[in-house]
Amino acid sequence: MAQVEKRGGLLRKSSASKKPLKEKVVLMYDEIFMVVAVSQTEDPSKCSPRFWEELFLMKVNLEYLEGKLESLDGEELMKIKDNINCLFQHCIQALGEEHPIRVVNALQTLCALIRGVHQKNKSTSGFDIINMLMGFDKAELCMKNLMESLDSLLCAEGSESLKSLCLKLLLCLVTVTDNISQNTILEYVMINSIFEAILQILSHPPSRREHGYDAVVLLALLVNYRKYESVNPYIVKLSIVDDEATLNGMGLVIAQALSEYNRQYKDKEEEHQSGFLSALTNMVGSMFIADAHEKISVQTNEAILLALYEAVHLNRNFITVLAQSHPEMGLVTTPVSPAPATPVTPLGTTPPSSDVISSVELPLDADVQTSNLLITFLKYSSIVMQDTKDEHRLHSGKLCLIILTCIAEDQYANAFLHDDNMNFRVNLHRMPMRHRKKAADKNLPCRPLVCAVLDLMVEFIVTHMMKEFPMDLYIRCIQVVHKLLCYQKKCRVRLHYTWRELWSALINLLKFLMSNETVLLAKHNIFTLALMIVNLFNMFITYGDTFLPTPSSYDELYYEIIRMHQSFDNLYSMVLRLSTNAGQWKEAASKVTHALVNIRAIINHFNPKIESYAAVNHISQLSEEQVLEVVRANYDTLTLKLQDGLDQYERYSEQHKEAAFFKELVRSISTNVRRNLAFHTLSQEVLLKEFSTIS
Repeated sequence: MAQVEKRGGLLRKSSASKKPLKEKVVLMYDEIFMVVAVSQTEDPSKCSPRFWEELFLMKVNLEYLEGKLESLDGEELMKIKDNINCLFQHCIQALGEEHPIRVVNALQTLCALIRGVHQKNKSTSGFDIINMLMGFDKAELCMKNLMESLDSLLCAEGSESLKSLCLKLLLCLVTVTDNISQNTILEYVMINSIFEAILQILSHPPSRREHGYDAVVLLALLVNYRKYESVNPYIVKLSIVDDEATLNGMGLVIAQALSEYNRQYKDKEEEHQSGFLSALTNMVGSMFIADAHEKISVQTNEAILLALYEAVHLNRNFITVLAQSHPEMGLVTTPVSPAPATPVTPLGTTPPSSDVISSVELPLDADVQTSNLLITFLKYSSIVMQDTKDEHRLHSGKLCLIILTCIAEDQYANAFLHDDNMNFRVNLHRMPMRHRKKAADKNLPCRPLVCAVLDLMVEFIVTHMMKEFPMDLYIRCIQVVHKLLCYQKKCRVRLHYTWRELWSALINLLKFLMSNETVLLAKHNIFTLALMIVNLFNMFITYGDTFLPTPSSYDELYYEIIRMHQSFDNLYSMVLRLSTNAGQWKEAASKVTHALVNIRAIINHFNPKIESYAAVNHISQLSEEQVLEVVRANYDTLTLKLQDGLDQYERYSEQHKEAAFFKELVRSISTNVRRNLAFHTLSQEVLLKEFSTIS
């Protein structure tokens, strides 16, 4: 017998003399799209009463169906609109069938229709997607029936394959346009809410393991539909969720996705360090450093980060989930779960496949390092914030800092961040730099979580002083530090932290701003950042005695200011010069001039006394201890001015300041989700095995 090959819906024999034979399902598609008159089509079921019943029993040929729609121009598509409407409606009817095969085929057909029509709408044809798919007159009823069917399938005890396809269809529906706020189909998704179905998936461990990732991404996208123009019911409902199982479930899904990213990065880093390229890099210096860094880059996952942001920003109850302890992922041996019937499609990065961090299913071991969502997030942030030159990483880094801003403003979050009874060893990733050695993981102390947040901020400050200066990220970074200090001052929390590292980083940042004044001023108002840095020092000077751990810490602050007095003197000279000129920076520079009053008072008060002490004792170079001795002996005669508003800050507001950023971010995520969404991963063999009994 001649060998049979299958290509794009055609069955072709190896003999070239025979015409290719078409699959029956392809012939049926052709019938649907056949134009019988100049401007109308005919319902295929008129000639074959069982047409629709038979269609949904046959395996969907997604490639052919989408290709057929793509091959038609706008005018041709309008001629077959009635049959497309008819097919869409019969798909929705088939979702109520008892036979799972029909339901699966209907779901896949709906996906192909939506994608195919969307592709045509991107061209200049200018038709409306709702009218083309359903018809304006039937759209409301169609979408009501569709959403009710999807809701029932998601909430039922039935097939995991069906639930997976339902979520993929919903993701397809949501991302059918790049700008989801312009997707008018979503009005029906707002009216016919599936919010409770999403929550049920997240609160139920077996469903969460299979579908949690898609459910969380779907929720994050739905929350962003016209969030600034109208009342979005998903925002309202998410903000009041207080069910512990649901919130923990959401946290587990996010933690797993971020942990997976961290693991992939660590694996690539280790592979890179042990490889030949690493040895070559060490030999020839900086020549290959850029290439080496690219080798360990892992695709960022903005979708899951957006979900974390929305949960933290909208729902105060979710803050408790950040501190929920679980075993450190990667250190725990987990039981191998059976492969899901429907392979989970990656959206940005591959979502985790098993719920390895559920405290219910996996009891804590006393010998295993515990972790939590916040630690996982801090590690993720330390990776993506290393390189902000790439646009996706820049967006991720900005979103990480926005999330940290929301956390730093929350009273309850600050309470557990500063809790002495909640100590963790947090191994943040540090950018390779020639002038410092990589810290050994085992030497990390267990400390309150706020120390890891401060470490992350210091690390960012130290590693991003470059020509393409990320001013916006620096401002956010300093704001996070300031908000944490405000809490410490307010609650008189004496944090045992190496504050000198922060002070040193801030002074080096000021030096960088001054040495690159001309280049930076061409693009940025550097005085906004300089003022924030100076006011952080003013915060320590004015209120340090209420939150620095010991009196000697306060002495060390003065020592650092005196030791680095030249930097502050140079800053004063620069801002004085610009504030006395009639240029555009006059007002901004004068604010820094006024803010420096106490720092200059300290320098002018102690420097003569230190010089006098050195002269009297015939010492050319004083030790740190000798300088501190002079400082302690002369506090009483120091006069400082009380500065108002140092412990006040403007609270984060998304709508007024971040709307443009989130619109662009959601557009990027929507495009990425649509690009990576696959419906053909469900093989007919798997389906037939799962649905072996068809009544």
